[in-house]
Amino acid sequence: MEHILLKVSIMLVPALLAVTLHEVAHGFIADKFGDPTARLLGRLTLNPIKHLDPIGTIALLVFGFGWARPVPVNPNNLRHAQKDMIWVSLAGPSANLLLALFSALLLRVIVYTAAMLPEGSSLQPLINPIGLMAAFGLYINVILCLFNLLPIPPLDGGRVLMGILPEKQSQMLRRIEPFGMLLIVFIIFGTSLWKTTFGPVVHHVVSMMAGPHMNVVEQTMRLLFYR
Repeated sequence: MEHILLKVSIMLVPALLAVTLHEVAHGFIADKFGDPTARLLGRLTLNPIKHLDPIGTIALLVFGFGWARPVPVNPNNLRHAQKDMIWVSLAGPSANLLLALFSALLLRVIVYTAAMLPEGSSLQPLINPIGLMAAFGLYINVILCLFNLLPIPPLDGGRVLMGILPEKQSQMLRRIEPFGMLLIVFIIFGTSLWKTTFGPVVHHVVSMMAGPHMNVVEQTMRLLFYR
């Protein structure tokens, strides 16, 4: 029970921030390009309750990967539907990339600050949890950014690809969309691609961002998922 509470306390804020900003970014860019759907439905808010998907939230806390309720976008309201949908789709992963960079910077600041504190400092109990949250924030935002860029609709990468391809090929890809989530589940659980390809790519990107503090990220992930 104690470990579960520790896990939730470390993961909750970074996880909610990651999925909330991802969805708000989609709606914000859509609104700027002419589609007010998300704004009219009250989805351009940082209140995570407006965005949470119950199953996605549980998966996020249990497995370190999850999702929120997608922000509704009506392409017919966009000024240039095909081109604008590319930017709307890229907005979510871009938000996660910026959060990952912020988390990496925060991790560096925390590690430096912790090293400068005298032994037994009263700030130590505060600094350590923030460092763990920064490490998990880096991990979760990298994985959400890269996963959503996979070129499979309805993921953001699939929508970007549909916006880039000629109309005929785009329509063919659009026909896959109703089965896209089944395909994604199969790739994750039915093949070794997640372990042999996607996992190492995520680890490499996180390592580049964490730099000399990658050990803190690895220790945090072991504490959360392998203890």
